[in-house]
Amino acid sequence: MEWVDRRLKADPRLAREVDEILGEMRLEQDLAALREKRGLTQRQVAKLLGTSQPYVAKLESGRVKNLGLGTLVKYARVLDATVSVQVKPRSRTLAGRRSGLRKAG
Repeated sequence: MEWVDRRLKADPRLAREVDEILGEMRLEQDLAALREKRGLTQRQVAKLLGTSQPYVAKLESGRVKNLGLGTLVKYARVLDATVSVQVKPRSRTLAGRRSGLRKAG
């Protein structure tokens, strides 16, 4: 883990990519955990969504690329949940560069 930490500190681009991937994995794990908490199978959720069980399995495992917000909201609604979207700056440096761009434009 120390090697990984050193690599992430040395390469901000890699750190951002890893953070994005981990964020996606948390979302997918949250979907699966909520489905299980509600006592539903993937097949039952698929029927409620009007899709197939293999699609639900792909969604929960992160194999659905470009997951749309509409699909996410529909999935959450079926599980009697809500979706909250947040936009947060990644770092002061990145936010500073972007705010400088706004001033110039």
